Parts: sequence; structure tokens; C-alpha cells
Amino acid sequence: MLQPPASALYTRGLSPRQNGDMDDRAGHRVVIVGGGFGGLSAARSLRHAAVDVTLIDRRNFHLFQPLLYQVATGGLSPADIASPLRSVLRRQRNVRVLHGEVTEIESGARRVWMGGTSVDADTLVVAAGVAHHYFGHHDWQALAPGLKSIEDATDIRRRIFEAFERAELEIDPARQQAWMTFVVVGGGPTGVELAGAVGELAHYTLPGDFRRIDTRQARVHLLEGAGRILPTYDARLSPVAAASLKRLGVTVHTDSFVTDVRPDGVTVQSGQRTDTIPARTLLWAAGVKASALGAILARATGAELDRQGRVIVTPDLSVRGHPHVFVIGDLAHVPVPGGQPLPGVAPVAMQEGAYVARLISRRLRGLQTGPFRYRDYGSLAVIGRSAAVAQIGPLRLRGFLAWLTWLFVHLMYLVEFENRVLVLIQWGWNYVTRNRSARLITGEPDDERMGR
Repeated sequence: MLQPPASALYTRGLSPRQNGDMDDRAGHRVVIVGGGFGGLSAARSLRHAAVDVTLIDRRNFHLFQPLLYQVATGGLSPADIASPLRSVLRRQRNVRVLHGEVTEIESGARRVWMGGTSVDADTLVVAAGVAHHYFGHHDWQALAPGLKSIEDATDIRRRIFEAFERAELEIDPARQQAWMTFVVVGGGPTGVELAGAVGELAHYTLPGDFRRIDTRQARVHLLEGAGRILPTYDARLSPVAAASLKRLGVTVHTDSFVTDVRPDGVTVQSGQRTDTIPARTLLWAAGVKASALGAILARATGAELDRQGRVIVTPDLSVRGHPHVFVIGDLAHVPVPGGQPLPGVAPVAMQEGAYVARLISRRLRGLQTGPFRYRDYGSLAVIGRSAAVAQIGPLRLRGFLAWLTWLFVHLMYLVEFENRVLVLIQWGWNYVTRNRSARLITGEPDDERMGR
């Protein structure tokens, strides 16, 4: 059973009871680092527990990452898929939210630091997520942005729409085509959805908007290192997805690896063959690595990390030798019998967050909890209008039915009701008109990419 230490030291006036904003009966201090799917699920699941919860995030909002690609392609605005954490948790009196970035963990993971401010914990839950992984080619990041944050999405949106604008200005046919060529690296769900959205944008949304170029001449290349796209899905769904992408003008390359990235193109190796694709817009969806907090936690606890920097946890999601420290979400390497660790997807993180909250509550009552068991409700990937693939238990769906399923599931997972209504209205309008109203070019252009 977890017991709070004799002293409860909160530095710089951060005691949760100081302003009477928490239940005075609560005594056990739970610190959750990260307000994503896992961290928010844990915090909300502790709403009836006699604990003081502190949720720390370097952003003041929860982001619905599965729909980031729609922000990146002008279908939705950032506010449609983001909810302020304080607003989400305002009715939960045993939770306080701190806006800051954890920079250090010490005292056997009993204290976390945000710059010069520290917060003590009886139980620590780390749900810090992951970052883009360029496999040692860090210089590629400036030319090939990934899609993990609002800033990433608006940067990609600028690059996509700026490319068509530059093509409209270009006189040389070869350079014009290079501006209208898009390369997406990574054939997982994010890459497939992003490539499909770019293809749909070029073939159905933008035609008629320009006078010198025909956006339907745009080329979209999707590169995947495995033998098929959506390699984690049922093999029968991969050719279905590839066919849907082809109808949107997307060329799929499997068994293909990027070997070089430049402002004016990308070099691709497929077996013994090496080709260069002249393209001004390269988008990265090929891999992720753990956030730096994994290494920080390892230094504090001696936790073991895997090759991606994720923390290897025990069956109850705690760090070995530290039963009061839990790691959930994308940062956790959860071994499963006879297979790969659990995937870094929202349902896994949410179930892990709810499980850890239940475990904490039961421990405080002197009760035992069995190991974490993930219940797989299925996987979905959308490929443009009225096209998607889904695997739900033994069911394999494709086409319009899979697309409707995708719409329903994503609407229900949006955190706030207001977001659901806004997204539903926007999707309905986009479906009828094929328009994408958030086609805004914001931010400063990249001089290197522009050839300046």
C-alpha cells in the first residue's frame, strides 16, 4: 500500500490546499506529467479518489492528435481539435493544472522540477509522449517536418499551400512540377491519411482556384520501407488502401527508403535501384522516438530504456524497483507475450491511464490489482472522402461504411462537446462542397526551401 512520506514539501507556494481548491480529506499526492490521452485519462479517472492530483504539461491544452493531418491540409482549424486543460478539468476539484515543462526528476522520483519550481509526489505518472525520429539525420527535420503538434500542422499547412502558390508564379515547367510534387515518408496510418488528404486537396478542392496551373497535375508520392502500407493492419486491407490512394493520384512506393533529403528533392533507394524525386515539399511520418523525459526518468530511477528511448515497464506499468512510479502512453514500452510492445496509439494510452488511476485508488484502500490488459477495439485509417479501412475484432471494413465508422469514433473521442459540434459541422460542409475553409498560409517562409 502506498503511504505518503512524513513531510509534504511544496516549494514556492505550490501547496494544492493553499487556496482551498482541493478536498481537504485528500492526502496522497499524485503528480501526472503530460496532458495527452494517457495523462488526461488518468487525471479524470481519479475524480472520485481521495488524492490531490497535479497535472503538469508544457502546453495549456489537450490536443487530439489523430486529426492533426486535417489541420495540416486546411480541413479544420487548430482550435477545433484542442481543448484547454483547465477548462476540461475545471469541475474536478481534486485536480490542479500547472503550465510548465519538467526538466528534472530527483529523490527517487519523489520530486519533479519545472525550472526553479518543484512539486513533490507520492505517486508519479509520466505520460510525456514521443517526438519525431529521423534515424540519425537530424538535419532533415528542417526540410521534412513531422506531424506531432499544432505548430507542426500549421507549418505543414503553410508548406502545402505555399507550394501551389509558388507553382502559379513559376515559368519553368520542371520547377513548376517540382513545386507541385509532394513526398510523404512513412506508410503507417498518419502517412496514409496525410497523403490521401493532399491528393484530395489537389484533385477536388483546388482545381479552378488558380489560373496558370492545373492542380490535378500534382504528384503525391508515399514512401514505405516495409513491403506494404499499413504494415500493422490486416494484410487484406493494405491493397484496399493503396487502391483508394491511387484514385486520389497518390503513387505508393513500398520497400523504399530515403537516403538523402535536399531542398529541391529526395533520394530514394528501392532494392538495388536509386532514384531522385524532384520535390519541394517533403513530409515526415516515418518514425518516432521517446521524449527526453524518458532519459531523465532513467537517471532518477535506473529504469531500463529500449532502443527508441521508451521506458520498459512492469506488467502493472510501474518502473521496476519503484512501485510508485508509472509510465503510460507512447513513452511506455509495455511488453506483451510473444509479440511487439503495445502500439503508441490513443486507445492504448487512455486504457493505461484509467488502469493506473484504478490501481492507485485500490492500493490506497489496501487492495491488489492485476496486471494491465489492453483491450484492442480495432484500428481505422481514412483515405479521402468516403474511403477508409477498418479492422474491428474479426470484422474487416472498407469504403463508405469504414469511413462512417471512422467519423463516429473520432467525434466521440474528442474531449469537449463544443469541439464535437464544430468538427461535425465543418465535416458536413466539407463533404457537400469539397471545400477546406482553413486554407491559411501563416508563419514565415523557409528561405532554404524557397531557394533564397
